Amino acid sequence: MDKLFLLDAYALIYRSYYAFIKNPRINSKGLNTSAIIGFVNTLQEVIEKEQPKYLGVAFDPHGPTFRSDKFPAYKAQREATPEDIKKAVPIIKELLAAYRIPVLQVDGYEADDVVGTLAKKADSIEGLETFMLTPDKDYGQLVTPKVKIYRPRHGGGYEVMGPSEVCEKYGITTPLQVIDLLALMGDSADNFPGCPGVGEKTATKLINDFNSVDELLQRTEELKGALKKKVEEHVEDIRMSYFLATICTEVPIDLNLADLEMKSPDEEKLSALFAELEFKSLTNRVSQKLIIHSSICLQNLRPTMQATQNFRVLRPLKRPLTTTNSLKMRKKCANYVTLFLQKIFSF
Repeated sequence: MDKLFLLDAYALIYRSYYAFIKNPRINSKGLNTSAIIGFVNTLQEVIEKEQPKYLGVAFDPHGPTFRSDKFPAYKAQREATPEDIKKAVPIIKELLAAYRIPVLQVDGYEADDVVGTLAKKADSIEGLETFMLTPDKDYGQLVTPKVKIYRPRHGGGYEVMGPSEVCEKYGITTPLQVIDLLALMGDSADNFPGCPGVGEKTATKLINDFNSVDELLQRTEELKGALKKKVEEHVEDIRMSYFLATICTEVPIDLNLADLEMKSPDEEKLSALFAELEFKSLTNRVSQKLIIHSSICLQNLRPTMQATQNFRVLRPLKRPLTTTNSLKMRKKCANYVTLFLQKIFSF
């Protein structure tokens, strides 16, 4: 089955930035590259490990969204975006352009709405499985047998969450009940209230007893004591929280698989950006893979030993390449391939 990966950019950028907060990655130019290196490492790991056929990266837009228009306090408590992240975002977008990976962004909608809309459309395509790369729990509401969360684990690795994993994790019976849970619990990170005094344990019990927030609010007479009072006094807060917690799957964006299909990156541009950022290990990692690939191509194309006796077959290097000679070596590899084909096919 083909794989489509959709990444929530800012969720990963913030996660990467704060992962290095005690030991930030600062290059010789004074640029904090923590968010950039963390994001690119995640991207590169997914590409190498999962080998998706399609991949896109969703970003939040500048300016208000339909949620903040409806509820001005939405995310209003958050501190200003750190300057280091503001500087990192355009660089990350430039790197994505070098990878030839599309940026997905729609004014008025958050990244999770864009991902949700595309995931819903992809769910109806036979032979396609979608993975949403994010640490955010609200994506659980989008999960189906063919749409799954690809969640980074603390300490490394990833957790793949389908319907059964989401239901087991949150003690619910269907993934859509993630919305009901959030509506009751609220979300301090996004600054929507929920029902004061109701935490995850109580919210889970209420959803299991009443199946949904809507059913709960229609049957509050069955509640008792302080809980009954809390729910009845905060009906509007709960309803608003349900609205805010619901990921929109009707964003005006098309699912264009041709645009999302993985392509060979612009190696020279990517290497130049890595060099400028002083990402030596990433430069060597990408360069080494290209050289190994060239060596394999030469060996696979060799029809006879005699035809190749005058040509050197490149092997993986035993020592890392420097930024300077990696570009020269890639050109040298390309020349060997061209000469080999000319020798065999006389063109």
